[in-house]
Amino acid sequence: MSLLRVDTVSRQFGSLVAVNGVSVSIEAGELLAVIGPNGAGKTTLFNLISGFFPPNSGRIFFDDRDITQDAPHQRVASGISRTFQITEIFPELSVRENLRIAVEVASGFRLRPWLGQQASAQVRGQVDELLELGGLGAMAGRDVGELTHGDQRATEIMMSLALRPRLLLLDEPTAGMGDKETYDITKLIRRLHRQRNLTIALVEHDMRVIFHLADRILVLAEGKELAQGTPSEISANERVQAAYLGIAA
Repeated sequence: MSLLRVDTVSRQFGSLVAVNGVSVSIEAGELLAVIGPNGAGKTTLFNLISGFFPPNSGRIFFDDRDITQDAPHQRVASGISRTFQITEIFPELSVRENLRIAVEVASGFRLRPWLGQQASAQVRGQVDELLELGGLGAMAGRDVGELTHGDQRATEIMMSLALRPRLLLLDEPTAGMGDKETYDITKLIRRLHRQRNLTIALVEHDMRVIFHLADRILVLAEGKELAQGTPSEISANERVQAAYLGIAA
């Protein structure tokens, strides 16, 4: 049974059909990459999965339950978390404070004016775990706004992980990064996937990242599925080469 199943979903904005009858499934523990030219419908597909837009047609199942009509917060509670193209952090707060807020929200403590000793210790322990997992321990006390773009992105990913998701959606996690930052974020994603067995779907333009990380690739073009398969199958696909990789068919 697939963890996520998207069944012939479509989404139209006026006369623009952004996603047109796309179907894809993600198995538990798998890393699926979604690629395609600008305007192919990649982020719209993520918005449909995470509940920011309802599909005009088709259905979405998570853990064999129909979540097509669920609101975003209901999908988060079900185990779906995501990041966005623009990094969403609190730049004036430290890395530790950003993670603490995420942990408190995930633990249901956000409406409490103060926490008891046991709850505070629980939050500190989870924050420390996230700092270590994200390689952020050395900068825990620094304001996030002072950090490099790569370290800000790593902080955002770890904030998403505070929700303890079963499926993590990463929308262009290496966008705007240099080679060193791209390498570090790629290494973090690989660690989360392989060591934590986290199920991940990511939208990415850097083909080095895609072919290094992905178990399977979905290629979109003009809102439709162009191809789907393993990295070796996609790299050998003449239609993908012509439409996306820039190689004449």
